[in-house]
Amino acid sequence: MITISLCMIVKNEEKILSRCLTSVKDIVDEIIIVDTGSTDKTKTIAKTFTDKVYDFKWVNDFSKARNYSFSKATKDYILWLDADDVILPKDKEKILNLKNNLSKDIDMVMMKYNIAFDNNGNPTFSYYRERLLKREKNYKWESPIHEVITPSGNIEYTDICITHKKEEKTLTTRNLDIFESMIKANITLDARQLYYYARELMYHKKYKKAILNFKKVLEDNNSWIENKINACLDLANCYSMLNDEENKLHFLFKSFEYDVPRAEVTSNIGIHFMQKENYDIAIYWFKQSLKIQPNLKSGGFYMLEYYKLIPYINLCYSYFKLGNIKLANKYNEKIAKIDPTNATYLKNKEFFSQHLK
Repeated sequence: MITISLCMIVKNEEKILSRCLTSVKDIVDEIIIVDTGSTDKTKTIAKTFTDKVYDFKWVNDFSKARNYSFSKATKDYILWLDADDVILPKDKEKILNLKNNLSKDIDMVMMKYNIAFDNNGNPTFSYYRERLLKREKNYKWESPIHEVITPSGNIEYTDICITHKKEEKTLTTRNLDIFESMIKANITLDARQLYYYARELMYHKKYKKAILNFKKVLEDNNSWIENKINACLDLANCYSMLNDEENKLHFLFKSFEYDVPRAEVTSNIGIHFMQKENYDIAIYWFKQSLKIQPNLKSGGFYMLEYYKLIPYINLCYSYFKLGNIKLANKYNEKIAKIDPTNATYLKNKEFFSQHLK
């Protein structure tokens, strides 16, 4: 059986830290908490779970803090979590099974990260992350912001999920400030950092500046394909916010230059034509979305609603607008198989039950 050190960095997480640690305490053999400057009861709560609570002076660098937490680990493997993550009971059992059966030849275990959910708790936004790491391999976090460990060694993909239960927080400029302090210090952003900098600009509604930087991502030969595809989606969003439909559509189609189409793209193309009342064209693109299977092992971000639920909802609407009530109802019933409590489905069901009579 392998042993596991849990390594976390925290700051002002008194509301949620206990929830996280309670969900994982029976899985791990060691808990290491690195506090980066809490002014609430975070450290007091942490000390009820472990005596290995350390202080780290915040230096605007998440990687340095995480690497410090890793340096305190003593077990075979390191598991990392954020305070707003939890491990659900079914995944706890899977991790315990993994502890008993994982080959020590495995250096890195990938687990799904579920970060958005429908009304029934089914994940709608998931991607794989490097989650369990062999300590002796001395893996290092990279990048001050949106930090990452580059996958390497013998990697095993699992269906184990880490569930993100983010508390509602006000959007802050923290991440944007870190990027802009790097730029001010004449630090050249690498391709990955440039992508996340552009996203921070977009989140803060600085769309024109975001567009300039997303285009730099597309022009950079070192940019990861997944980031280029998402940059196209983000460019489409920025242009949409600027009411530039021509460029919005251009960058949706441009994503096809980098890989096979993603349903996030084809569904948005369908929505574009549906809004233009070109329903036949919209239907074509929504049906293309239904043919596409997400490849989660690519490491890309997948919004799973675009592969079934969103096409079904919009096919229902498009066929209704074309006067084909039976087909509209057919696709509405498909919504129920995914989310029987979906408000659109229930509203449509009541309408169709009257109309089809």
